[in-house]
Amino acid sequence: MTTLPTRRGLLAAGLAAASSACIFVGSKRGGTSNSPSQRPPADDAAGTTASAPLASIGGARPGATPHTRFACNIEMWFRNLPFPQRVDAAADLGFPAVELWGLDGKDLPAIAARARARRVEIAQFTAWGFVPGLNDPANHDAFATAIERAVEAADVLGAKKATVVGGNDQPGMTQAQMHEHIRVGLSRVAGAAEAADLMLILEPMNIRVDHKGHCLYGSPEAVAICRAVGSSHVKLNWDLYHMQISEGDLTGRLKDGFDQLGYLQLADHPGRNEPGTGEIRYARVLRAAYELGYRGLVGLECWPRDGELTAARRVHKADMW
Repeated sequence: MTTLPTRRGLLAAGLAAASSACIFVGSKRGGTSNSPSQRPPADDAAGTTASAPLASIGGARPGATPHTRFACNIEMWFRNLPFPQRVDAAADLGFPAVELWGLDGKDLPAIAARARARRVEIAQFTAWGFVPGLNDPANHDAFATAIERAVEAADVLGAKKATVVGGNDQPGMTQAQMHEHIRVGLSRVAGAAEAADLMLILEPMNIRVDHKGHCLYGSPEAVAICRAVGSSHVKLNWDLYHMQISEGDLTGRLKDGFDQLGYLQLADHPGRNEPGTGEIRYARVLRAAYELGYRGLVGLECWPRDGELTAARRVHKADMW
């Protein structure tokens, strides 16, 4: 049985110690796009209507969607290809952008070259992962150094946003203390982010399914942290998958915290697959974000359940409203 790597596992090893040159040896990882253990039984009703069979939606380039601009997560999609070719594969499906996790093991100039050649935007990457925690002030010097390196990487990639993770629970610290340490760490680098025009996007997780022991989950506390920092370049990576598990009321919470929204990501629940495979009515949620005024990219941080083409068609269907 194929075991899918987790974002936590990939980010835990060495993000803060990434090379300052931002040029890495490319790696070719094997694997499949889908995990049998995560793939529910096929359900045609999840992706079709009587008037629009799924196979007809979006044509050959379903990533070119009617309203929302999506960034294909090439850590989770096209996993049998080297990273530069994953950019090609996303472009072939019509996606206008891609997103990455950490930078280690990636040939950033090669990825950037393919993105430029295919006119694909690199929406964001991860600048600081789960470990060591931003919620521990002992790690703030390393965090500041990592943001300096992220600025260099963003210049290579042409990216304008970089994700920051708050960290796992710290022994002996209350949640309020950990959140305050996150605020202090982000405040320390806010000026550098503004000067470099690189938006740092803090991502709350969920502790029920994917990230037990993480210190920051749900929107109210994360919104409060970013409001307290008070920077145009410190906002939230608002992952709707994590928010659904943590708090629900997706459109209401999004409205409440919209002033701190920097970036949206999505996956359906359960399964963390593409829209149309779970319980979330994404056509309504995406329309609500649009009506609130969001025109940024939406990251597809989801595992394609039945292959990338079918997943892209389901994404297209979710944007038909």
